[in-house]
Amino acid sequence: MTYSRTIPIEFCHCDPAGIVFYPRYAEMVNHMVENFFLEVVGHGFGPMMAAGQGMPTVALEMAFRKPARLGDRLDWTLVVEHLGRTSARFLVRGEDRVEARTTVVWMDRDFTPSPWPDAMRQTLEAHHA
Repeated sequence: MTYSRTIPIEFCHCDPAGIVFYPRYAEMVNHMVENFFLEVVGHGFGPMMAAGQGMPTVALEMAFRKPARLGDRLDWTLVVEHLGRTSARFLVRGEDRVEARTTVVWMDRDFTPSPWPDAMRQTLEAHHA
């Protein structure tokens, strides 16, 4: 299954030329992952942090295909490309503009990689490409 949402390109995303400043794409990729966990996995970052858990990004690779401009509305998609014992890699695309692969690791209270909780693993498996 694919998770999707639309992100409007706003002034805060753009450089003086009116196109998306490339680090802002990293924020949008994180936005996709964070909202996927909130809306689909049912485990938002706020409660995660309050419980002393976390999911840091350990790798991020991005390819910029063509510019997005102020006022565009990009349709983004996310799929689970790889699911490991303690990590997951997501393929995140912003239409034909940008493609990213981001890897996160599940961390429990002791800040060491831990196996995905069963309910989370089941949802991630359902979204595995």
